[in-house]
Amino acid sequence: MIIVSYDFHNDKTRTKFAKTILKYGERIQYSVFVVKNSPRVLRNMLIEIELKFKNKIKKTDSVYVFNMCNGCTEKIVRYGSATHAEEHVVYLN
Repeated sequence: MIIVSYDFHNDKTRTKFAKTILKYGERIQYSVFVVKNSPRVLRNMLIEIELKFKNKIKKTDSVYVFNMCNGCTEKIVRYGSATHAEEHVVYLN
């Protein structure tokens, strides 16, 4: 599991960053995304962040990418809606 957390002072940069990360994973909090843990996905995402956002990141901004091992993900404690994030939803008509 890869967790991406960010905070940008500039609204336009924040919106563009969120749209970029949304291509790789899903939003679990307003500025926190969970991304599929794959070396290819991580590499592609980091390259895109580097190319599109490195020069836009100011001292008031932050981007964190946490690449978590399977052992770490098993220790995650979830409360609220996050407890259902991994359940499959089936709709029947």
